[in-house]
Amino acid sequence: MKKLLIGGVPEHFNLPWYLTLRDKKYHDENINLRWKDYYGGTGEMCKALRDGTIDMAVILTEGIVRDIINGNDSKIVQVFVKSPLLWGIHVAENSDYEKVSELKGTEAAISRYGSGSHLMAYVNAENQGWDYEDDLEFKVIQDLDGALKNLPEGNGDYFMWEKFTTKPYVDNGPFRLVGECPTPWPCFVIAVRNEVLEKDGELISSILETINQTTYEFKEIPSIDKMISNRYDQKLEDVQQWLSLTEWSQENLTEEELKSVQEKLVELNLIDKKIPSKEILWKPS
Repeated sequence: MKKLLIGGVPEHFNLPWYLTLRDKKYHDENINLRWKDYYGGTGEMCKALRDGTIDMAVILTEGIVRDIINGNDSKIVQVFVKSPLLWGIHVAENSDYEKVSELKGTEAAISRYGSGSHLMAYVNAENQGWDYEDDLEFKVIQDLDGALKNLPEGNGDYFMWEKFTTKPYVDNGPFRLVGECPTPWPCFVIAVRNEVLEKDGELISSILETINQTTYEFKEIPSIDKMISNRYDQKLEDVQQWLSLTEWSQENLTEEELKSVQEKLVELNLIDKKIPSKEILWKPS
């Protein structure tokens, strides 16, 4: 049985992976797929792909596109979630800030450089008409737990993270939500190291076929909203709203979608150049 390691954030988006792994669905294809949680998000997973700690990752689109352009020897094999990610813009409950506009020139808490919380701070800055050089400052706090600890202590002024994941900390403290910032592209993709694609491309296709069957039927699973609510400690009405907004995908990024991502990253000064789509998107032979 071939062992492959996949990484992802321990959030509700990835419940389909948990279900397929729980039911040992990959064993039918002689694949021992093992999951590793990455609390530090996209930046941490980019590093893990680079050093071979994992073979695959469920990862933010903008983060992995940027890292592939910067030398990560991986490719995007498929979109996982095609709807935008709704980033919440959070401040500490005890903060004086009331509006996003007041955060101009203050310090954004980020999990790490190259992470979604880092890159989306630029998208938010563009939406607000801020200057990337003068109006953005960063404080690395590692992950969500780091933000929960650091923001109330004044280490960082605001923190961007997926709105529904942080909702319990808005309802009960220590966060307060001051705004939202959706991604301008499909939010999660599946990336695989090129070495794995060259050796085991057929196995990757089998994995995609299995997860796609599950995501295609995911919303029809009886009481799936209650399962998510219990597993991720979310209010049922929040889960139901999230489900109504979220769509999974069974296709890869289109050339146009990738072009849009690369153009935005260039515009935000997050990459120096665009590269051909064949260097980023995998096409099975």
